[in-house]
Amino acid sequence: MLEVRDLHAFYGRAHILHGVSLEARAGEVVALLGRNGAGKSTAMKAIMGLVPPAHGEVSFAGQRIDRLPPYRIARLGLGYVPEERRIFTELTVVENLEVGRQPARDGAPTWTEDKLFALFPNLAGMRERPGGRMSGGEQQMLTIARTLMGNPRCVLLDEPSEGLAPIIVEQMANSIRALKGEGLCVLLSEQNLHFSQAVADRAYIIEKGQIRFGGSMAELTADASLREQYLSV
Repeated sequence: MLEVRDLHAFYGRAHILHGVSLEARAGEVVALLGRNGAGKSTAMKAIMGLVPPAHGEVSFAGQRIDRLPPYRIARLGLGYVPEERRIFTELTVVENLEVGRQPARDGAPTWTEDKLFALFPNLAGMRERPGGRMSGGEQQMLTIARTLMGNPRCVLLDEPSEGLAPIIVEQMANSIRALKGEGLCVLLSEQNLHFSQAVADRAYIIEKGQIRFGGSMAELTADASLREQYLSV
């Protein structure tokens, strides 16, 4: 569903991504793990076209997207949930969801408000609440729900568990597993290894803009030296 090959990206003159390659399939959750500043968010933005790739290829559902603007990538069915959430604070929950609405598309589950409220029960009781009067965890759920209203075939989640209370993190894990059950391709960037172990099938480790490991979550869990080298604080 999503294939990245030899991706390089810059911020100004700073070379951030150095030949990143990864892939994610339909019905699979893949974690991109690394310490703060390792290049996880830049990789997400480069895939989505928000940081123009300087070199390399990004293919989505068999189509090259690395030279397309972000709005065209989104219209193809690639959803993006930024780390900063970026909800519309003056709009209600329902209005935020309406902003993300796109037509149904082949090969993707179709989401409705009721289906999303079943996925995120916390949102069901605050349909008319402005986004600015929600907790951080509720805002994170709303951001994901708004992205799902676009009926994507694949979703990029940037640090979905960051700064959330443990009970909300568990609810987030349940929601991601439900997305996998719907057949979605999910690529998430994370520093939280425990959270990733709870949801991901495979993992990549990125360090200083380079992929240092790619394999099953079971392989990563079994390799203490690898985790110590690249993921310990």
